[in-house]
Amino acid sequence: MSTKKWVIDPMHSEIRFKIKHLMISNVTGSFNSFEGSAETEENNFRNAKISFSAAISSIDTGNEQRDGHLKAGDFFDAEQYPNLTFTSTKTEKGTDDDSFFLYGDLSVRGVTKNIRLTAEVGGIAKDSYSNTKAGFTVSGKINRKDFGLTWSALTETGGLMLGDDVKIDCEVQLTEQV
Repeated sequence: MSTKKWVIDPMHSEIRFKIKHLMISNVTGSFNSFEGSAETEENNFRNAKISFSAAISSIDTGNEQRDGHLKAGDFFDAEQYPNLTFTSTKTEKGTDDDSFFLYGDLSVRGVTKNIRLTAEVGGIAKDSYSNTKAGFTVSGKINRKDFGLTWSALTETGGLMLGDDVKIDCEVQLTEQV
């Protein structure tokens, strides 16, 4: 078997998250600067070695003031911890033939925890330039407080400003390196 190397195609990938705001709706954000790679045996991603990094300074929620607060010490502290990273540790068969569970170490704000993500395989195809591409939808959920993101506030009526659970929702396209 031959080993293949893949890199994330940032022009065809999205790294998004959602968190409850006022416990009545979700606020969506994304990271606009990121990189990642995978190493596979042939085209088998079920045993891939995956690494990923996103620049905290690239966080984007559509609100400049909120983005600035997220980059500051109350949340990600981008100056001291400029990146969040993920390194896979194992994979397991998913709920069907087109999915697998991806386990790995997520590091945020100097705290590393092993998490589980679900990866749905979109497929493998050649683009119009004969590059081999692989597509995935990756999702999961983490508790922000597990990573030291503990800032919170109460509303005037005593309700919580932010939920603890953060939903991860990514569309990832990889390009095989030849």
